[in-house]
Amino acid sequence: MALTAGRKDTFDYIIVGGGTAGCLLANRLSEDQQTDVLLIEAGGTDNYIWTKIPVGYLYCIGNPRTDWQFRTRSEKTLNGRSLLYPRGRVLGGSSSINGMIYMRGQMADYARWAEATGDLSWTWDQVLPYFKRHEGHHAGATEHHGAAGPWRVEKQRLSWSLLEHVIEAAGQIGIPRTDDFNRGDNFGASYFEVNQRSGIRCSASTAFLKPAMKRENLTVVTQSQVRRLLFKEGPGDPVCHGVFFERMGVKEKVFARKEVILCAGAVGSPQILELSGIGQKKHLEKLKIPVRLDLPGVGENLQDHLQLRMVFKVEGVETLNTLMQRNFGKLRMAFEYLTKRTGPMSMAPSQLGIFARSNDREATPNVQYHVQPLSLDRFGEPLHAFNAFTASVCNLRPTSRGHVHIQSRDFKQAPMIAPNYLASAEDRHVAVESLRLTRKLVEQSALADFKPTEYLPGSTLQSDAELVRAAGDIGTTIFHPVGTCRMGRDDETLSVVNTRLQVRGVGRLRVVDASVMPSITSGNTCSPTLMIAERAAAMILGG
Repeated sequence: MALTAGRKDTFDYIIVGGGTAGCLLANRLSEDQQTDVLLIEAGGTDNYIWTKIPVGYLYCIGNPRTDWQFRTRSEKTLNGRSLLYPRGRVLGGSSSINGMIYMRGQMADYARWAEATGDLSWTWDQVLPYFKRHEGHHAGATEHHGAAGPWRVEKQRLSWSLLEHVIEAAGQIGIPRTDDFNRGDNFGASYFEVNQRSGIRCSASTAFLKPAMKRENLTVVTQSQVRRLLFKEGPGDPVCHGVFFERMGVKEKVFARKEVILCAGAVGSPQILELSGIGQKKHLEKLKIPVRLDLPGVGENLQDHLQLRMVFKVEGVETLNTLMQRNFGKLRMAFEYLTKRTGPMSMAPSQLGIFARSNDREATPNVQYHVQPLSLDRFGEPLHAFNAFTASVCNLRPTSRGHVHIQSRDFKQAPMIAPNYLASAEDRHVAVESLRLTRKLVEQSALADFKPTEYLPGSTLQSDAELVRAAGDIGTTIFHPVGTCRMGRDDETLSVVNTRLQVRGVGRLRVVDASVMPSITSGNTCSPTLMIAERAAAMILGG
């Protein structure tokens, strides 16, 4: 249903953001036909063909129809570069434009959450049932996986001979082949499993929202950007009771009987809080925004995985680079996808994963590889004209922290995003170790027949200082921002929400998205965000 003139303006729950978490919450909260739910999304519907075909991420990232097209500030540690910072602006959010990789993270990640928050209900054993609740795993129900849920998990529907040799090379340096990255210990090499259904992307919108939209008690409005939250006036802590938004130039107000739930992501949720007068007092006063609540942690604690994209030229083996150069190759790919839903058009951006330790001191894997049978200078640019593969490696546990803050009272102006990559000495050290580990992998005999030659960053760079500089040149986001409304203990100054995801010092307001993570998970962050939303739904419905 959609809001129209004369329709009611009051609902039990208002969800701000129709992305990964918002779609699941809309489904769960509207299951009770006596509960009215409104979902407000700034972007449009996901009926765009390229949000369905897996390879369509190439046409969605950087496209204003589906992407907020954010940029980071110029980062000193990236040698002055500003990065594109894709975030989904469409129903399904970033799950409609991401790499579709199904990844939960490691058991140790959730132990860190429990320690940081003082709440043991966030440990691996406690959150696993919430992952399984919505999972539809291709292998059926097991101790580790669920099978009945709508969040479909399948094997990829293509193969590249080169990648088999990369797995063999990993084994030669002590990284074994594994058959499942999602049992709590990710160590090993394997093909990623993906959120697809028979070669078509499975986004949070298709899995959770679309089945629920036939319900009369769920209203979804798109092209509607929130200006600020609304609060009841009076003594005591502020109480959020509504949302002021703009829909195609028309200003509207809606009200919540029970709760307003922010699901706008690690960039959008702190932005909305600050526009509403909740955040760092000094920053809000500088922008002449009336301070409703001094909450210093809003927008802080930004974490992301910085990927170092090493490119190696190869001989005697086909990669997507040269396949895409030939018209016949393009026709072959299109025909295979149309007739079988297989082949390169069904592929995720990364096919092969490796989880490894960059040094012997790590108790669990601290770096992740995304290996691709293709290469390009950066997303949005053409593939190289020569055969090559990319071994993209990221530090899973960065210690650098950045921030997201609004720069204006104008709700349409993008906030300033400062990831602060490689700011810590530890992160720079892991970057150097990662580049050297990648070279060691590629030097193994399993790849010798292909005569790999390092194209980026270049084999002449050898010293620690040269490799730190190289990391700054080739490093880019892998699209995993988290932590900017982090949950924490009651006595922590910088925690924004409690472990029930309620905003501290504000009544009837929660944040439910990747921004609440105290620390980033070891891997892709989409499915952990769904788990958070699943837990939040249980908390809300359970009182």
